[in-house]
Amino acid sequence: MRSVISRLIFSKQSIPRLNTMAVSGNGRYMTTDSTKVDEPFKVDKESKVEEAETVDVPPPPTQKLLVLGGSGFVGSHVCREALDRGLTVASLSRSGRSSIRDSWANHITWHQGNLLLPDTLKEALSGATAVISCVGGFGSNSHMYKINGTANINAIRAAAEQGVKRFVYVSATDFGVANYLLQGYYAGKRAAETELLTKFPYSGVILRPGFIYGTRSVGSMKIPLGVIGSPLEMVLQHAKPMSQLPLVGPLFISPVNVTAVAQVAVRAATDPVFPPGIIDVPGIQRYSQQKSS
Repeated sequence: MRSVISRLIFSKQSIPRLNTMAVSGNGRYMTTDSTKVDEPFKVDKESKVEEAETVDVPPPPTQKLLVLGGSGFVGSHVCREALDRGLTVASLSRSGRSSIRDSWANHITWHQGNLLLPDTLKEALSGATAVISCVGGFGSNSHMYKINGTANINAIRAAAEQGVKRFVYVSATDFGVANYLLQGYYAGKRAAETELLTKFPYSGVILRPGFIYGTRSVGSMKIPLGVIGSPLEMVLQHAKPMSQLPLVGPLFISPVNVTAVAQVAVRAATDPVFPPGIIDVPGIQRYSQQKSS
């Protein structure tokens, strides 16, 4: 019996040869018959190889950044940083065009408006992909709440309705006792922060610097606030445990260079993967030392 099965297995006549046939795109047959030697693939002289059609796609449009309060100390540095990053920059403030006479100011589109009157925002917001608000001020408690709170809330709502992608708000860190003395200021700031996190939960960034130092421009005059701020920053960076003291601890929070604030603000407004939420003083210092994408 075993010899019979052996003959059946090894007999060429017992198992029919199986050929697998396939049809190529041009109608020619190809075979896997092991008894035939495949010929090298040939392209008919008459056949033509069509090249893929290329489409002339224009480069992506330049991002437009609207800086609220761009004529002020922090806002002017934000405008300049944004220009250095190749952005189209517009500013809206109550004064309109800045008094700064540096050449870069000629490349900003200056709008005059009042955030307490939301309709004045429409023209400036047109085409904006991101907004950075540097609006703030001091005065009576009611006035401070309007400027720091209501004005920024109006801007946040208008930007959301306009379809702006990202919104950055330059707020302020807590200063313990100062919070009580400037209730309207801090109450307004926190109200604006809450509105921002509500309207822009995935693309809203809040910067909370302390004392901001740097060169303040008033017309052609330069005021070097860094003479005080820079040494103070170096000293207080090594006094972090003191910032944890009750009541007076926040007074030992390190000052921040205005250039660092501007760099982080512009990066947060243009980098789609920049994390949303609140960035405190150490965070601002850390992000300003990183290379932006």
